[in-house]
Amino acid sequence: MKLSVIIPCFNAANTIAVQLEALANQHWSKPWEVIVSDNASTDETVAIVEQYQEKLPNLRIIDSSDQGGAAHARNVGALSATGDALLFCDADDEVALGWLEAMGEALCKYDFVAGKREYNKLNEPWTLKYRTLSQLDGLQEYNYPPFLPHASASNLGVRRVIHEAIGGFDETMQQLEDTDYCWRIQLAGTKLHFVPDAVVHYRLRDTIGGLYHQGRLWGEYNVLLYKKYRPLGMPKLSGKAGVRKWVRLLKRFPQVLSKEDRPGWVRKFAWRIGRLQGCIKYRVLAL
Repeated sequence: MKLSVIIPCFNAANTIAVQLEALANQHWSKPWEVIVSDNASTDETVAIVEQYQEKLPNLRIIDSSDQGGAAHARNVGALSATGDALLFCDADDEVALGWLEAMGEALCKYDFVAGKREYNKLNEPWTLKYRTLSQLDGLQEYNYPPFLPHASASNLGVRRVIHEAIGGFDETMQQLEDTDYCWRIQLAGTKLHFVPDAVVHYRLRDTIGGLYHQGRLWGEYNVLLYKKYRPLGMPKLSGKAGVRKWVRLLKRFPQVLSKEDRPGWVRKFAWRIGRLQGCIKYRVLAL
C-alpha cells in the first residue's frame, strides 16, 4: 500500500523543519510520499521545505493559495496524492519514530484510523495545565452534547477512496473541520480506530492571545457543528445548562489574577464568547 503524507501549512517557518526532519527518519517498506500544501505562506516556509528535497526525495510542494484554510489545503494535497491511503499531520508538530509504519500497518487492516498525541516534548510544563490533554489513550469524546468520537487531523489516516466518497474536508469550516470530517465518515458507515503506537508530539498554544483566539473560534464552530448535526441525531442542548455554565465561569473570574490559573480561565471564557457569537451568527440557541 502506497502512503501519502499530507501537511497543510501557512507561515510555518519556525516549526516545519522539525516535522520534515522527523519524517526523513521514518520507514515504510512500500512506496510513500510527502506532500506539503502551502496555503499562501509569506515567510520562509517554502524555502525551508525545498531544503528537504534531498533528505526526502519523495517530497512535493503543492500550491493551495487560491483559498485560505487548512481544510482546503488538505483537500488540494489529497487531490495531488498518488497513495492508496492518506495520512494527515501538521506543520507545527513532530511525528515520533515509527509513526509512519504504525499508521501504514493500521491502514492495511482498517479504512480509517487515528494515532496518539503526546504533549510533553514540545510544550512548557505550564501549558499542560490549561486544557484537557485529549487523544492520549483513545479517541476524543464529544460531550456537549454527547455525540460520535472524533480525532484531530494532526494524526489521522484514511483510505483514499473513503476520503473521496465523502468529498474530503468541508472547506466552509475554518475550525473543527477534522471533527466534522470524522463524523461524516462514521455516519457514512466507516468506523474510526485508535492506533496507540502511531504517536505525534503535539504543540499547544503558549500565549494568552493564542489561547483566546483558538478558544473563541472553537466555541463558534462548535455551534455550527450543533446546527449541522442536530438533524442527524445529536441531542438537544439545554438553554438552562448553558446559563449555569456562564454563571460558574463568571464566579471564577478571580482566577484571572492568578498567573497559574489565568490561561485556563481565559480559554474557557473565549470558548463561551465564541459560542455566544456562534449562536448569533448561525441563528441557533446553543449556549
